[in-house]
Amino acid sequence: MPKRIVRIVDERSRKVPANPSSQEGAGPGAPDQLGRRMHDLRISVTDRCNFRCVYCMPREVFDSHYEFLPHRELLTFEEIERLTRIFVQDHGVKKIRLTGGEPLLRRHIEKLIEKLAQIPHIDLTLTTNGSLLAQKAQALKDAGLQRVTVSLDSLDDAIFRQMNDADFPVADVLHGIDEAARVGLTPIKINMVVKRGVNDHNIVDMARHFKGTGHIVRFIEYMDVGNSIGWRMNDVVRSSDVIRKIDAELPMESVGANYEGEVAKRWRYTDGGGEIGVISSVTQAFCGACSRLRLSTEGSIYTCLFATEGHDLKSLLRGGANDEQISNAIANVWHARDDRYSEIRTQESLRLKKVEMSYIGG
Repeated sequence: MPKRIVRIVDERSRKVPANPSSQEGAGPGAPDQLGRRMHDLRISVTDRCNFRCVYCMPREVFDSHYEFLPHRELLTFEEIERLTRIFVQDHGVKKIRLTGGEPLLRRHIEKLIEKLAQIPHIDLTLTTNGSLLAQKAQALKDAGLQRVTVSLDSLDDAIFRQMNDADFPVADVLHGIDEAARVGLTPIKINMVVKRGVNDHNIVDMARHFKGTGHIVRFIEYMDVGNSIGWRMNDVVRSSDVIRKIDAELPMESVGANYEGEVAKRWRYTDGGGEIGVISSVTQAFCGACSRLRLSTEGSIYTCLFATEGHDLKSLLRGGANDEQISNAIANVWHARDDRYSEIRTQESLRLKKVEMSYIGG
């Protein structure tokens, strides 16, 4: 297994032209080839993480010899802010999510949040493994962060430690969730990746634990992201089975989406105890409404979670391009987008060398 996966992807990232005439019909706000308009931007602020979750950064690949990006190759906070303003002002982005790796490992992340929080009319959120959340929750809130999503794959401490492969206790993540709630980073979403034979017997326990708290648990099908996890369809627990398990003990009813393109299908408890969500990109593809773009740690944009290559914006940023040129370059990439991997997943596409999730966020 190659050790320099990030490097391989980086070298294949395509340069995007600043000249908008390279694609007729492209321009700020233009839809992609399937009529989808940009709404969400996920920004990976670091490729590093202190967990080695089996479905994302397995230790046999991301070991002590793995070479992460040097700091000079990461986008600066000023560069991230500049790009974000372009995405919001020119391309209709309404939702910004900071991801990683583990975003709370990025030094002074609060300063970036302060910058982004000054951009009007956006929903500013962050996804974290929760390991540093208890100590940082107040600073994140004070900086202007609105909400957090916490990855939590089991309430069983032994299983949680097995899945994070860092011997990190579940109690510390639960403490972080409590602190985030205390300071007002709500509503908190709890993401549970469900893998057959590993934590699928914890589904109802997870739902029951957070029922009535105001937190929203989202059960995510185990996905074939990246090249490192040894994904098999047999390991996937269908979201429909998740719903059946929970509904048998905690009756639920389906709820409509909060906005067009929302990836989670919503369900609420019939007794008013709150709601859950399921994300079914393997068995119930939602590509047709996908409105997401991803900005990688070192400044490439990816039009799909399962992308095989990115499009380099950092060269434009550091090469003197003005905002209009960068905006037109983004428009060219989005206008050419025709990704629908989950709808057309095949044995051949499974073998493609895809970008690692830890590099562009989930």
